[in-house]
Amino acid sequence: MLTKRGNGLSRRDFLRLAGGTLASLGMSGALAPKLARALEKAAAGRPRVVWLHFASDTGCTESFIKSDSPDAAELVLDILSVDYHESIMAAAGKQAGEVLARAVAGKDYLCIVEGGIPTVPGHGRIGGREMLDIAKEVCGNATAVVAIGSCAVDGGVPAAAPNPSRIMGVGDALGRKVVNLPCCPVNPEWLVGTVVYVLTMGKVPELDDKGRPKMFYGRKIHDNCPRRTHFDGGRFVERFGSKEEAAGYCLYKMGCKGPETWSECPRTRWNSKESWCIEIGSPCLGCAENRWTDNFSPFYGKLADVALPYGDLTADKIGVGIAVATGAAIAAHAVVKAARGKAPDDDRKE
Repeated sequence: MLTKRGNGLSRRDFLRLAGGTLASLGMSGALAPKLARALEKAAAGRPRVVWLHFASDTGCTESFIKSDSPDAAELVLDILSVDYHESIMAAAGKQAGEVLARAVAGKDYLCIVEGGIPTVPGHGRIGGREMLDIAKEVCGNATAVVAIGSCAVDGGVPAAAPNPSRIMGVGDALGRKVVNLPCCPVNPEWLVGTVVYVLTMGKVPELDDKGRPKMFYGRKIHDNCPRRTHFDGGRFVERFGSKEEAAGYCLYKMGCKGPETWSECPRTRWNSKESWCIEIGSPCLGCAENRWTDNFSPFYGKLADVALPYGDLTADKIGVGIAVATGAAIAAHAVVKAARGKAPDDDRKE
């Protein structure tokens, strides 16, 4: 884990890495030594992780293995002990089942769940066992359970109506509270950050009423969106391929769900912080919210309950409206002055 060998992290490298990670979470860099001590305390047995896959497209795993600060190799080989992960482990079939049995025997592990859980018997089985039974056994013995991605949080796309398999999120299927990290897929920094917080502080981070860590889901995308000034100024894209789109105007009228989506996407961004959905010209689809596939469709349809700063008008109409209002005010002032026996020009003599 923390080692002087070439295949591990040196203490200096780890402190630098920890400091950068803590800073990205808005936590003091002074906590880096505390995080290092927390990991060193478990040097004989790194913090153990059992990662379960259920009804999903493995998108969150794809996101996880593209993490770069720290990268997946450092996470799996140096920082965490990922004892079971069907997509990256060498074992398969019966051998994989034996690995899982050994992993959960110690009961001192963090369980990460990816994918929704089918609750109709026979609709979701792994190694001849019902997914729901596996979840009950593994999650029941875990010190903490983290549901990652929309599918694990509320069933996601697989649970969209009509949902014949009655797929549910982990918390609902098991009837217990879990840490929810929604998004489709989850941002790897949010997963790493949650684990870092637990290791550093010895508890889960503060959660909102949906079980989401407030440090990643505490503000709306709309509040931090780089196009917010265009929204406030009434400058909107109304057609893809238009000059307004090229100018980076607000995408609200093209279906952006940013005003109703709680997420730190504008800050953490994606692909090594290169960019994110709105920055590359796509409206936010609201995938960090529960039941987003049902509640926010059609994806390119405007939200109905968001008040625009100047009403439902284009920027040009707003400009014309301001000019008309200004002209009307001047005319009204002239009428009032005339009624008092003064011409408008008399104001210059006062």
